[in-house]
Amino acid sequence: MKKILITGAGGFIGFNLTYRLLKKNNVIVGVDNLNSYYSKKLKKSRINQLKKFKNFFFFKFDLKDTKKIENLFRKFKFDLVLHFAAQPGIRYSLINPKSYIDSNIIGFFNILESCKKNKTKKLIFASSSSLYGEQNKFPIKENIIGVQKNIYSLSKKQNEDMAKIYSNLYNLKIVGLRLFTVYGEWGRPDMFILKFLDALHKKSQFKLNNFGDHYRDFTYIKDVVDIILKLIKKNTEKYSVFNICSGRSVSLFKIINILTNLSNKKPLIKKISRSKVDVYKTHGSNTKINKIVNKRKYYSISEGLKNTYNWYIKNSHLI
Repeated sequence: MKKILITGAGGFIGFNLTYRLLKKNNVIVGVDNLNSYYSKKLKKSRINQLKKFKNFFFFKFDLKDTKKIENLFRKFKFDLVLHFAAQPGIRYSLINPKSYIDSNIIGFFNILESCKKNKTKKLIFASSSSLYGEQNKFPIKENIIGVQKNIYSLSKKQNEDMAKIYSNLYNLKIVGLRLFTVYGEWGRPDMFILKFLDALHKKSQFKLNNFGDHYRDFTYIKDVVDIILKLIKKNTEKYSVFNICSGRSVSLFKIINILTNLSNKKPLIKKISRSKVDVYKTHGSNTKINKIVNKRKYYSISEGLKNTYNWYIKNSHLI
């Protein structure tokens, strides 16, 4: 039985991963500050689902709190750390850039320091496809170096640089996950899919960026969790990064059409110009991760959206 720390346990990916690991009878310690960036009601509902397990222990605090982090590591002596706590959102980085420094850089530094001091066996952390910036050759492989367009993506690039240094200097086994537009059940209401579903359901206006002319590598949450669970068991290199993506780039118009057909409702769309912090297209190569975890099949976008839609209809009151 492993003792595992999962930061961001009240978040989208952190929650789904925690839930699956709890079913395997691991001792899971979850940390989250439950901030108000999006629905606290949704975050608290996720945590309440996890608290049904006797082997789950939850602590509410901010990762900037060095003392609380150190005490937690000292008390539990974790075998594995899964770091998914972060300030998300690209456009919000224009409004509150300091929150990204506090959470994504200082918070991650505290995790690295605690892993070093306690000789944690393995750290897996969430990076982001946003650090690739604008690209014109697809699919994007892990050896590509991009130019970051916003503070969020820059903070994720800083995370990778810091992790690589700590891995080399202190002999820590660290894995970075470059996540591409994850969606699915218990997802983030600030992201495109749930935001559009919510507008459909409530018959409110939906603002469509760049007049809808965007493409994203939408990656279903169950595929993401399956990959991470396999990575936990793999003897990876001392420091490594992987694209976590479906390997398909889908037009926003296709997503809109599928969700509109599922709901049988007509959307109220206002097309707006492109934000200066957005990239035009993401499309990752998943060849490297597929070889490591022997992943052969991914959920289709239609199946993933149908599952997401069905979850939303039952849980729209949480958004």
